[in-house]
Amino acid sequence: MFISDFAIKRPIVTITVMLALVIFGLLALVTLKTDEFPDVQPPVVAVTIVYPGASPETVEREVIDPIEDAIFSISGIDGKQTTASATDGLAQFIVFFDFEKNLMEATQDIRDAISSKRQDLPTEMEEPVLVRFDPSQEPIVTLTLTSKTLPVPALTRLADEVVSRDLRSVQGVADVRLVGGQKRELTVQLDPEAMAAASVSAAEVVGALQAQNLAAPVGRVNTPLGEQSIRLSGRLGTPEEFEQVAVASRGGQVVRLGQVAKVLDGAEEARTLALFNSGEAVGLEVLKTKGYSTTAVADAVKERARALEPRMEGAKLAIVQDSGTRVRQSVDDVQRTLVEGALLTVLVVFLFLNSWRSTVITGLALPVSVLAAFVSVWAFGFTLNTMSLLGLSLAIGILIDDAIVVRENIVRHIELGEDHTTASHKGTDEIGLAVTATTFSIVAVFVPVAFMYGVAGQWFKPFALTIAAAVLVSLFVSFSLDPMMSAYWPDPQVEKGERRGPVGRALGAFNRWFDRQASNYRRVVAWALDHRWLVVAFATLSLVGSFALQGAFGGAGFVPVSDRSEVSLIVQTPPGSSIEYTRRKVEETDRILRSHPEVAYTYASIGTPIPLQAPGVDQALIYARLTPKRERDLSQDALGAVLRRELSRVAGAEISVFTSGFGGAFKSIQLELRGPDSRVLTELAEKVKAVAAGVPGAVDVGLSTRGQKPELAVEVDRGLAGRLGVTVGQVAQSLRIAFAGLDSGDWVDPTGETRKVMVRLAPEARERASDLRQLPLILPSREGAPRILPVGQVARITEGLGPAQISHLDRQRVVSVQGNVAGRSLSEVVNEIERRLAGEVKLPPGYTLRQGGESADQAEVFTRIGVALLLAVMLMYLVLVLQFGSFLDPFAILLSLPLSLIGVVLALLVTGDTINLMSLIGVILLFGIVAKNAILLIDFAKWAREERGLSIRDALVEAGGIRLRPIMMTSVAVIAGMVPVASGLGEGGDFRAPLGRAVIGGVITSTLLTLLVIPTVYEIMDGWRTRLGRLFRRAFARGGERHAREAAQRREEP
Repeated sequence: MFISDFAIKRPIVTITVMLALVIFGLLALVTLKTDEFPDVQPPVVAVTIVYPGASPETVEREVIDPIEDAIFSISGIDGKQTTASATDGLAQFIVFFDFEKNLMEATQDIRDAISSKRQDLPTEMEEPVLVRFDPSQEPIVTLTLTSKTLPVPALTRLADEVVSRDLRSVQGVADVRLVGGQKRELTVQLDPEAMAAASVSAAEVVGALQAQNLAAPVGRVNTPLGEQSIRLSGRLGTPEEFEQVAVASRGGQVVRLGQVAKVLDGAEEARTLALFNSGEAVGLEVLKTKGYSTTAVADAVKERARALEPRMEGAKLAIVQDSGTRVRQSVDDVQRTLVEGALLTVLVVFLFLNSWRSTVITGLALPVSVLAAFVSVWAFGFTLNTMSLLGLSLAIGILIDDAIVVRENIVRHIELGEDHTTASHKGTDEIGLAVTATTFSIVAVFVPVAFMYGVAGQWFKPFALTIAAAVLVSLFVSFSLDPMMSAYWPDPQVEKGERRGPVGRALGAFNRWFDRQASNYRRVVAWALDHRWLVVAFATLSLVGSFALQGAFGGAGFVPVSDRSEVSLIVQTPPGSSIEYTRRKVEETDRILRSHPEVAYTYASIGTPIPLQAPGVDQALIYARLTPKRERDLSQDALGAVLRRELSRVAGAEISVFTSGFGGAFKSIQLELRGPDSRVLTELAEKVKAVAAGVPGAVDVGLSTRGQKPELAVEVDRGLAGRLGVTVGQVAQSLRIAFAGLDSGDWVDPTGETRKVMVRLAPEARERASDLRQLPLILPSREGAPRILPVGQVARITEGLGPAQISHLDRQRVVSVQGNVAGRSLSEVVNEIERRLAGEVKLPPGYTLRQGGESADQAEVFTRIGVALLLAVMLMYLVLVLQFGSFLDPFAILLSLPLSLIGVVLALLVTGDTINLMSLIGVILLFGIVAKNAILLIDFAKWAREERGLSIRDALVEAGGIRLRPIMMTSVAVIAGMVPVASGLGEGGDFRAPLGRAVIGGVITSTLLTLLVIPTVYEIMDGWRTRLGRLFRRAFARGGERHAREAAQRREEP
């Protein structure tokens, strides 16, 4: 073989190449950025539009409907997933695109589409805010600022002007978002009685402020030698100066602002709150710049926060969430499992080879291959994340496989009496094609996985390509370093059979025992060949039986449950609840949470956006940090179950508990009802909700609409208003200024910061419906003196109920029934819900129900993995065709792949795991490993038949005896490498554990069955080939004879 021959001939070159791989690998490892997960960019754009004072129905009619028409005309849009929602004063769109769509182009297309409809949209609507969805832009560090002495506005000012500004200067920090608090503003609180007495309207107040509080360039003065700019300085500086602003003239008297309003240097009205352990706080969420390392930026932020502590006079800065620490722990744990797996694998090699020198020669393949793989990670542009490191930790057992097979074959030749150099040449040449085929079979498995379509492909690409690159490097090392060292570093123990010391003698005894088992195995193979169909029937029944067990007792989920020492809760109070009422319910919930010793602290945010819901003061998100796993009596899931029972007693609020560390605060059950009539939709949704809530395992079941919200409907009497000279627009403007408030200019505070000037009624003047009726309107008069008229005299005001939220999916109204899963797998719960719905809920024509959320994601990703596996099997078949020069022989090897599924099912059932994303990755890995063992067996059998002239039966028996040791060594090495992963220890270890358990179970059963089933299937197929060949030869012979007779007859004819 060229590579091994060259390596043995030029050892200096070989050593230099290996050192170069190690050096470049170390350099790549040092320069790689660290993140928890791969950098995935979903093709999603979020659009938020504020329409102050508008009801959800008005937002739907005037904003969502026209903009949806424009957005759905964009090319590349995925309408089946695109959603829109309308709440009080807010429209939100989540626009999905085909995966190949450029996000920059998509964002501009949306902006252009909205601009094309701008003339049809309300003038009061604010400009849309577009955000490209990027998971990497989630906060990496969340801090809270609390104080026992400072009021919230002062605390907000400290957070905004000191902490936030300082943290933004940290390299790698993109932004710092404030949560809760009250920003400083100049508040003009209108007094309706004083306004009525002075005959002053709210619109006049706003107009006066906008006209008299400004600074602007107004031109320049040109002189013969230069020019000077002219700047009008008309800014008002203090609240007292604002109070002196003239807002109107009545009867020759000037009415000043201070006569009809209070002007306060205060704070904005609280629409969001942050609470740390139930105490008021200001939250600061730190976002990193794309491309920077999470751990590096988080460390820098924490260091800067510590440096800020002396400046926090009367306040305390605390860290409540730290992705950097979690990422480091997770990556460190994966690295630890990698090292532990490598050590266990090397011990396996030592166990079977019983020689420290052979172990060193074989084991060197691991560090060289792993370090060289980091070069590929760097070259592909990946980060050092859980998926890329997981790929390496899983590949540990595989990386040493090639070196094991090569070294074992070289040792066998040495034991036959050949010198080291000859044994290195012949041993490598003899096994070379088989090892190459096994390696490229593994590469064939992972390449389709790396290039899966969509987000799943981006997620798995670092994992798959890292394994593929590492395996290819290990093949090169096995064909270069191993034979070179075997030739130039003789092993006296192998040559003389010496076993010194108690360990050596014990291992010698083990290997003699194993050799006896190899002889016994030859007899077992012979028996299996005599009972071929019995063996095939046993294997088939085992496979069918395992599937039956999975169907009866197993389950399926999207991702494994992981204990990350955190719990999230969503608290929803009845629509229309005040922020103070929601706060009371949050504090009640928080007291129950912190009564458990497992809870270290809590952090709550009220009025901020929560998953799948628009922001509102009737909703809150609570984050509870738990004590470390080793210090808790209850697991994350067990605590969640306890909390659900206890929190069900909290009256006046719906509380959902989320314990899935990787799922966030998203409900895994999503049943989406679509149809034209909102009333019918709501009735159907209530029926579906009742059915779903009755299914065991379904918890926290609720509706996305959350019922109706109290509202006041103002209907202007157009006839009366017209006679009085009042327009509907004037009424709307007065109401909007009075109750929603209007930003009426800027104010530069004493620190030099620009603040808003907000005009609205004083809080005590807008607490009751009667305040709305008594709001004064200013009517024009022919005599010139304006008249005062309450709103209630030109409009009918009625109390009623309206939708709290209106949602669209694919331009249709949709109501979602949402829920969590506890105590059962997602597939079991969803399947039972579907069975019950089929018998209990009948949908009218025009209405549809479909699965969404996690179950839909699970179906999509599992389908793509299935397609990738099918492509992998096809590629493996092509590789095997090239290896064996036969289109039939590869089927004997590929038939061994399903045998691994028996062990997968049994292992998952025993450990209580489900078929999920991680266990499916284990199946992908298994397909390469199982094929590797079968290739080693069949390759030697074919060689024995062709080179030694053995019969098919004798060749298979001989192959079993000779290849048993390398097959068992590689299988046990893989199992040893998986043990640290399967143990589930460390940060995120339970997330990775199903993968290791699936691999171990699959390797055990597939190895045992492969050693018996593959020889029997190969002999059966060889018999078919022989019979088919005989039939074809007879057919061709008869055809030839007939052709010869016809030719002879033609020659005899005159």
